[in-house]
Amino acid sequence: MNHATPQVGAPVSTFTQLLSSTRRGARLARLLAVTELHARGASQELTERAELVVAELAANAVLHGRVPGRCFRLTLVLDPAAGRLRIEVSDARGNLHPLPCPTATAPDPLSTGGRGLTLVTALADHWDCVPYPPSGKTVRALLTTPAEA
Repeated sequence: MNHATPQVGAPVSTFTQLLSSTRRGARLARLLAVTELHARGASQELTERAELVVAELAANAVLHGRVPGRCFRLTLVLDPAAGRLRIEVSDARGNLHPLPCPTATAPDPLSTGGRGLTLVTALADHWDCVPYPPSGKTVRALLTTPAEA
């Protein structure tokens, strides 16, 4: 009666934190994401990509999604067995939805902004924006690690 025991992958872990809608809150989001991913044993490559994506999404939440007196929420969902990380940043301002930048047009080289979502597009496998009830929005980015050869 020897049966092979099915391999159970590492459990999916979720981390959620409310942060102040300030530059300090955006910086803390990045630092918390890196610390959490290191603690969960995420690969260095995934952690570095996630650090940049979290930094951009948190900065956007503070700059464009800020409502006085309201925080933004950072959520990380790590599925090590699938090599997948979902990053979610929710803010209180649902009337401004980010749109993917057209790939045919290059950003104005003299502009001081407007490149954040281009960076997220380059680093994430997929990103989108969904409503966050009652009046906010959540920008989600999915990062995956390549299969081991």
